[in-house]
Amino acid sequence: MDSKTIIRNPDSSLYNEDLAPIPKEKRTWGWLSYSAIWMGMIHNIVSYELAGGLIAIGMSTWQALAAVIISNVFLIVALWFNSAAGAKYGLPFPVLIRASFGYKGAHFPVMIRAVIAIFWFSVQTYLGSKAVGAIISVVYPGWDSLGSYSFLGMGLNDWIGFAVFWLMHAWVISHGMERVRNFELWAGPLVIVLALGLVFWSIKVANGIGPIFAVEAKISGGAFWNSFLIGVTGMIGAFATLVLNIPDLTRFAKSQKDQTIGQAVGLPIMMTFFGLMSIMITVGTIMAFGRPITNPVEVLLQFKNQPVVVLLGAFALLVATLSVNVVANVVSPAYDLINLVPSKLNFVKAGIISIVVGVFFAPWLWIDNANLIFTIAGAIGGALGPVAGIMIVDYYLIQNRSYDLNSFFVKDGDYTYRNGWNPRAFVAIILGAIVALIGLVVPALHSLYTYNWFLGIIVGGLTYYFLMRSKQNQAVSTSVEKKVSNE
Repeated sequence: MDSKTIIRNPDSSLYNEDLAPIPKEKRTWGWLSYSAIWMGMIHNIVSYELAGGLIAIGMSTWQALAAVIISNVFLIVALWFNSAAGAKYGLPFPVLIRASFGYKGAHFPVMIRAVIAIFWFSVQTYLGSKAVGAIISVVYPGWDSLGSYSFLGMGLNDWIGFAVFWLMHAWVISHGMERVRNFELWAGPLVIVLALGLVFWSIKVANGIGPIFAVEAKISGGAFWNSFLIGVTGMIGAFATLVLNIPDLTRFAKSQKDQTIGQAVGLPIMMTFFGLMSIMITVGTIMAFGRPITNPVEVLLQFKNQPVVVLLGAFALLVATLSVNVVANVVSPAYDLINLVPSKLNFVKAGIISIVVGVFFAPWLWIDNANLIFTIAGAIGGALGPVAGIMIVDYYLIQNRSYDLNSFFVKDGDYTYRNGWNPRAFVAIILGAIVALIGLVVPALHSLYTYNWFLGIIVGGLTYYFLMRSKQNQAVSTSVEKKVSNE
């Protein structure tokens, strides 16, 4: 059944084939596809740095592992809740969000998500380009000398690496979502080989696995709990866009069971495993080099006298980073841009626009330490938490898990609200964001910022619930009054 037969008289400003519901017979992604996709998304440099960064800020091995596990428990629950509508209706996030914000109001959260996704694209592309440089440095000994030619804050060698990696993204997205899925099936597991090799190296330099897990914390008391909670919210924040993005992927699911099982295998299980390996390797760098090295490319460059190790390791990191960047940070803004002008853009065009804009974030000018990454990731989580809370509450408690499919694509349907805007959703998102982020600007309330993602999702969701229930009750009361009056 073609999508055009599902939607009746869609408005051209709200509809095209990329936004239309995918017919069930065309939903071909099984649980293995979702497991592989999540493996691809979590096995990357940012995930490594976040897990390893917990050691760098003074946690013990066990404490860091606990932070990884706790963050993944919260993430998978939020993901499961927000996955269901995409799998049921075959719709992406930019369309589903119209149910709570209105068809015009939806552009606001959609563009917030797009900007943040493109921001992460720029970060991942810069970090991944270092792996390109590591590969070239083995083949071309004069590679590092090109760094003396610098412009716009980056050396010529880094610019070449960045350009090569950027072009690789363009190649992957140039043939749409099926190429993305096929790429993910083999890209995700590849970096595990590299990580396991470095884990064995860490065990060797530590003279056994025992000393790695015997590392003591350098922080305690209030300082520890503050760092621990910031670490948890920071790791959640790194994947906060995916809590919103997930319908973009689950719309291709064969069934709810497939996406649920696939994500369970791919995220909490594999992320805990990968986080543990990252932590163990970071401990190994302390014992081998006297300092924690949280960037895996820098770890590899310590083995320059073993060029095969550098080549294979850098290639694995390159593929893994490309994998997460395409799925997490190109697919979502592509759909977001299509949502703005569906008559002009398709997936490939919008994806190329997204990666071009990403260059202008210039991450090489400011990304320099673990604490900064946690701060940025946490702020992103706090900003997106209210949107996730609103979506989840709207689907389960306001709409009772039943959307009117046609109303997503017309201007006079159930999601019109006030000329396409739902002011209640905006009150909820603003209040949620204020509570989540106020600790960044008001020192006396800094403790609130430690819980920013949780506060954002709870305050945003609850505010939306009470405002929408009030509206529904008012509508029922008015209907009853009219009925009594007519009688």
